[in-house]
Amino acid sequence: IDQPQEQGTGGPGEVFRAFLTLGLTSFGGPIAHLGYFRHELVLRRRWLSDAAYADLVALCQFLPGPASSQVGFALGYLRGGLAGALLAWAAFTLPSAALLLAFAFGADAFAGPIGQDVIHGLKLVAVAIVAQAVWGMARTLAPDRQRATIALAAVLVVVFVPTAFGQIAAIAAGAVAGTLWCRRADQNAAGHLPVSVSRRAGMLLLALFFALLLGLPAMVAFWPLPGLALVEVFYRAGALVFGGGHVVLPLLEARMVEPGWVSADAFLAGYGAAQAVPGPLFTFAAYLGAIVAPGPNGILGATIALLGIFLPGMLLLMGVLPFWDRLRHYDGARAAMAGTNAAVVGILGAALYHPVWTSAVASPADFAVALAAFILLTAWKAPPWLVVVVTLLAAVALGLIAQPV
Repeated sequence: IDQPQEQGTGGPGEVFRAFLTLGLTSFGGPIAHLGYFRHELVLRRRWLSDAAYADLVALCQFLPGPASSQVGFALGYLRGGLAGALLAWAAFTLPSAALLLAFAFGADAFAGPIGQDVIHGLKLVAVAIVAQAVWGMARTLAPDRQRATIALAAVLVVVFVPTAFGQIAAIAAGAVAGTLWCRRADQNAAGHLPVSVSRRAGMLLLALFFALLLGLPAMVAFWPLPGLALVEVFYRAGALVFGGGHVVLPLLEARMVEPGWVSADAFLAGYGAAQAVPGPLFTFAAYLGAIVAPGPNGILGATIALLGIFLPGMLLLMGVLPFWDRLRHYDGARAAMAGTNAAVVGILGAALYHPVWTSAVASPADFAVALAAFILLTAWKAPPWLVVVVTLLAAVALGLIAQPV
């Protein structure tokens, strides 16, 4: 991979320090992360121009994978080369992964009544967070009749084909529908991204991405080893997620909960806990890898899951960079992206009902707590960690009230 054209003077050490601070303080999900990056690295540190940053964000939103982590990886590469990219990813990702790993190891502490109330509270947090994501994404990604119809069609597809194949089919159909109906959507002016990767390197990385995507399922079929199956599950999830971390929920639920590798309660409890930590939501994979049964689990399982889910997005990002300036000039590419994003809204909307709502809301009191958390997030703009704390306290209080005297 060629070195970037504009590395600046800070190098990998500066990259690591900047992203460690962001990894410890960036609450609020991928859209908030992009705001943190812009404030710290574009406005304050002036690593690149606002126009170049906007172009980088557009590229990462076009690709599947964790958008904010891909932006951070590219920013690290721009500033400190390949070492800077890897250090940016590690510094931004590992703090939240370590916290979720600790939560997984402390699951036995939640066996009592209060612990069960805490887990139930985390599931209610998940209801509010996913509802907020659906609400916000619908307003921006499905604001007109055409894209709203694509979103509704995606809901129908995943309802009637409730498997990972149904979700993939919904995304593919959204891209096709977008090229037909969304030619006038999202017609932003093209910019220039000052990161240089050779076309040869890009082609090799794209070839590796597709080789793993197609080859891992075949390898699992011939060699059904638990560790290899775990790599395949998380690599496929990371490769097929459009729209950010929340959309990984239905993909992972289909591959982890339905076969019985992780219980539905443990899955949603971990997803709720992921809202209380800073950094990318994809670190939820570390929690799942730690508790999956059969093994490998624990630290090894968490490491496999974490690397597996992030790797495809990074391969795609670095592979597409040499071709992005030319690609985004085509109306068809932007229209397909608009249709894909609308389908993502539908997939997430279906996931809001099942498994999130059906597994968490069992009474009017549960509904009231989840609604209050949603209002705190959307109307009061409360930070997610504070919403987690308030919701947990409310769930514990309701549990204590319900206990017989």
